[in-house]
Amino acid sequence: MNHDKIRQASPLRVFLTYFKPHRRLFAVDMTCAFLIALIDLAFPMVSRIAMYQWLPNHLYRTFFLVMAAVVAAFLLRSVLYYVVCYWGHTFGIRVEADIRRDLFAHMQALGFDFSDKNRTGQLMSRLTTDLFEVTELAHHGPEDLFISTVTIVGALIMMFTMEWRLALVVCLMLPVFLAVVMRRRRGMSEASRAAKQKTGAINAEIESGLSGVRTTKAFANETEQQQRFDSANEVFKTAKRKFHKEMGLFNATLEFFMCILSVAVIAVGGWLIMEDRLNYIDLITFTLYVTTFINPIRKLSNFAELFSNGFAGLNRFLELMRQEPALRDAPCAAELQTVRGQVDINHISFSYDQETETLHDVDLHVAAGETVAVVGPSGGGKSTLCQLIPRFYDVTEGSICVDGLDVRQVTARSLRKHIGIVQQDVFLFADTIRENIRYGKPGASDEEVEAAARRAEIYDDIAAMPDGFDTYVGERGALLSGGQKQRVAIARIFLKNPPILILDEATSALDSVTEAKIQHAFDELSRGRTTLIIAHRLSTIRSASRILVIQDGRIAEQGSHEVLLAADGAYAQLYRTQNLGAAHG
Repeated sequence: MNHDKIRQASPLRVFLTYFKPHRRLFAVDMTCAFLIALIDLAFPMVSRIAMYQWLPNHLYRTFFLVMAAVVAAFLLRSVLYYVVCYWGHTFGIRVEADIRRDLFAHMQALGFDFSDKNRTGQLMSRLTTDLFEVTELAHHGPEDLFISTVTIVGALIMMFTMEWRLALVVCLMLPVFLAVVMRRRRGMSEASRAAKQKTGAINAEIESGLSGVRTTKAFANETEQQQRFDSANEVFKTAKRKFHKEMGLFNATLEFFMCILSVAVIAVGGWLIMEDRLNYIDLITFTLYVTTFINPIRKLSNFAELFSNGFAGLNRFLELMRQEPALRDAPCAAELQTVRGQVDINHISFSYDQETETLHDVDLHVAAGETVAVVGPSGGGKSTLCQLIPRFYDVTEGSICVDGLDVRQVTARSLRKHIGIVQQDVFLFADTIRENIRYGKPGASDEEVEAAARRAEIYDDIAAMPDGFDTYVGERGALLSGGQKQRVAIARIFLKNPPILILDEATSALDSVTEAKIQHAFDELSRGRTTLIIAHRLSTIRSASRILVIQDGRIAEQGSHEVLLAADGAYAQLYRTQNLGAAHG
C-alpha cells in the first residue's frame, strides 16, 4: 500500500493489507484454529451420548473405542496447537517485519526537518516496542477472535438443541457482558496509548544517556544523569500503573461474569430438574458446554488486551506513516545523469521556521571544477547554504541549479549521488573500516576500497592495526582518532567519486599537525571537482580560487585572498585575528 492510500485508509484496512503477502500461512493458522474449535465442541456431545446410550446399554467396547478416538483427537489437537503457535507467530513476525520495513523507509524519506524535531529513542520505540504489540495482534488477534466466535456459536447451537431455557439464560447474560467488555476495552486502549508514549520517552532518555556517557563522566554528573533517568522512569511507572488498573478492572469484571454464568446455569438447571423438565445427564452436558463456552470468553478477554495494545501501536505507526515528507520529488522529476559540476545559486532566501530568515538574497555562481571557500562568523549561514545544494532543505525564494537544472526538478537521489559531503562531525557506522569506506560505493571490491584508502592517506594506519581493514570502529567510530575518522570519511568520498564536493568545516575539530596531514588528502580529493569549502581556519582554504564571506545570511564580500585583504573588510579583520591568535599561541 502506497503512502497516499495509507493516509486515506482506516487503520484496520491498513493492518489487513499486510496480511495479503502471507495469506497462505494465515489460512493454515485459521484452519488449524477451526479444527481445534470443532474438537472442543465435540467432546461434551460425545460425553452426553456415552451417558445416554453406551453406558446404560453396557456397550463398553464401543465406549472405550470412542474414548480412544477422543484421546487421538486430543493428540491431534496438541499438534494443531503447535502449528498455531509456531506458524502463527511466524506469520506475525513476517507482518511485523513488513511494517517495520515500510516505517523505516518512510522515516528515511521524511528528511532533515523530521530528524531535527524527533529524538532517536522515541523513533526506536516506534520501530521496536510498538511493532511487537502489532505482531501479537496480527498472530493472536484473528486466531483468538475466530476460535472464540466458532466455539461460542457452536456451543450455543448445541445448548439450544438440548435445553432452550438454559441456553436463553446464557444468551441474556452475553450482551450485558459484551457491553461491559467494550466499555472497559476503551479505557484499556487509552491507557495503553499513554503508556506507549511514556515508553518512547524513557527510550529517548536511555538513548541520550548512553550516547552522552563520555560527557557525563567528564563532568562527573552521574548522579544528575541518574536523577533524569529516574524521573523519566517514574513517569513510565505511572503510565503503566493506569494501564494495569484498567486491565485489573477488565479481568475482575470478566471473572465475575464467568462465575455468575456457571451459578445461573446450575441454579436454573436445578429448578428445571425439580420440575422434571431436565435430567442430570443434560445438566452435566450443559455444564461441560458452559466450560467450553468460558474458554473462548477468556480468549476474548485476551483479545481485548491485544487489541488495545496492538491498535495503540498501529495508530502510532500510522501517525508517522501519515506525516508528509517536507521534500518530495516533482511528478516529472528528471534523473541527473552525467554532471559537469556547475552550481548556480540564484538570489535565494531560506528560513527554517518560515519566520526568521537564515539566508537573504544570496547569489553565487560556481563554474565546473572551481574551488570556492565560504568563511564567516558562526551562525552566519555557511552550513545552511551548503545543505541547500544537495536539497536537504528547500529554498524559500530563488533557485539552486546544477548544470542548469533546478534541483527541485530532478530526483533527490540522483542529485545526491553526484555530491560528496565531508563534515566536521564524521559519522561512522558501528562496523569495520572496510564497510565504512565501502558505504561510499556499495558493492565496491576490496581492491577499490584499498585504493580509496591509499588516496585518503589512511592505508598505512589501517595496515598497522591488528585486524587491518576488518578493524571494528566502535559506536560512531569511537575506537579511531579524530584524524583517522576524517580520513576514512575522505576515503569514502574518493570511492563515491562525485563531481561536486562540499567540505563543511571538515578539519575544524583537529589539531594543526593532523590538519596539515589531512589537508593534502583534501587537495587531492578536490582536484578536478567543483568544491565548496566551509572553513573557520583560513589556513585550510589556500587552494580556493575564490573566497566568500557570509555574515548575517548575506554575502558580505567575495574575491581572491589578495583582493579581500586589500579591501580591508570583514575577511581582512578575520585574517588578522587568526594570525594574531597564532602568534600569541
